[in-house]
Amino acid sequence: MTLQTAVDLTHEAMRVALVLTLPILLVSLLVGVVISLLQAVTQINEMTLSFLPKVAAVGGVLLALMPWMVRLMVDYTQGLFAQLPGLTR
Repeated sequence: MTLQTAVDLTHEAMRVALVLTLPILLVSLLVGVVISLLQAVTQINEMTLSFLPKVAAVGGVLLALMPWMVRLMVDYTQGLFAQLPGLTR
């Protein structure tokens, strides 16, 4: 395995990880901003008020996107295993 091959494999793994986590992080960020604005407007500073909606939103996103996420991981893993014989030379 050459250095360029290792860099390419690492780059692809990081890209897949970013694509998988980006929707979850964006939803968590948006819910957090909305809840923070609501807390600032109403002056209610309850910790569970920001935690519970984030958990519910992230859980909903995970349920909605799980088939796509699993398909992406399976495709990546199958591609990696298909490349394996060429990597061991």
